[in-house]
Amino acid sequence: MLDTTQQETFPVINWAYNSVFQKDKLTVGLVAPLETYANSAIPTMRNQLARIKLAEELGFAAVWLRDVPFSVSSFGDAGQIFDPWVYLGMLAGQTQSIALGLASAILPLRHPAHVAKAAASVDVLSGGRMLLGVASGDRPDEYPALDMSFGDRADRFREAFAYIREMAKDRPVHQGGHGALDGSIDMLPKPSGARLPMLVTGASQQSPEWIASNGDGWMLYPRDTPTQAKIIADWRARTIDAGRDEQPVMQPLYVDLVEGSHAPQPIHLGLRLSAHDLVAYLKSLEGIGVNHVALNLRFNQADMTTTLNRLATGVLPGFTY
Repeated sequence: MLDTTQQETFPVINWAYNSVFQKDKLTVGLVAPLETYANSAIPTMRNQLARIKLAEELGFAAVWLRDVPFSVSSFGDAGQIFDPWVYLGMLAGQTQSIALGLASAILPLRHPAHVAKAAASVDVLSGGRMLLGVASGDRPDEYPALDMSFGDRADRFREAFAYIREMAKDRPVHQGGHGALDGSIDMLPKPSGARLPMLVTGASQQSPEWIASNGDGWMLYPRDTPTQAKIIADWRARTIDAGRDEQPVMQPLYVDLVEGSHAPQPIHLGLRLSAHDLVAYLKSLEGIGVNHVALNLRFNQADMTTTLNRLATGVLPGFTY
């Protein structure tokens, strides 16, 4: 059971949130698919369940799926191919302890009632292991395919966010662009905790003040450490100014894990480096207030099972609490 008396914890929401996100500490997760596809936009998706089960066994804190409705050639990455809710439902039944994250649901492209019900279902079926990242979407090609406008996605994101929040309450009441709820009907199941933990991705077309006042955490993109440190410090100050408790910060990191003592080299949104240097880099992120890093192994050149084991033995011990 979660201990609500400890002041050093983040707000208590569900098991995943308070396991993955701990104040002044960093945990390590993985971005699916767990395979190398550096030279293709489309992964094979082979052996994914076995690798995710191995990641759970090895002690990774979370596995993150992405919401990619369409394969957009100009973007160059089709993500993990499967519908994320179907995939999360399977993982809820096939795993026991790893947190299940979505990074991130594109709220303007989905009706919030469907997002709320799907996410709450995964949360309950998995025993509180759902983490819901939310975003406004960054691929203009997807919007006309769904007869949606791209220019007003900021407003529709906020409306969807408020709708999903209301769904956690009994007999919800809400009025907005996605529909009217007058308290006469309800939505089940309710999340396992007080609400769904909703983390905002990037700016999501919102002001810094709105994010600080509403999100249960912030998903940042990788940046150089001094810039990231300033962004995190400024945002945490805004959450305090908004009268809220401190909220967690996470980011992805592309990694190509190599053996030996090679100097770290930059790759797309990440680094090619040894386990020893990865520990040092993650410790620097921990020092500026990052609470979780989701490693993306798309550009990793070594065998995937070997890499997962190397990460487990050479990196995770420094970030297991």
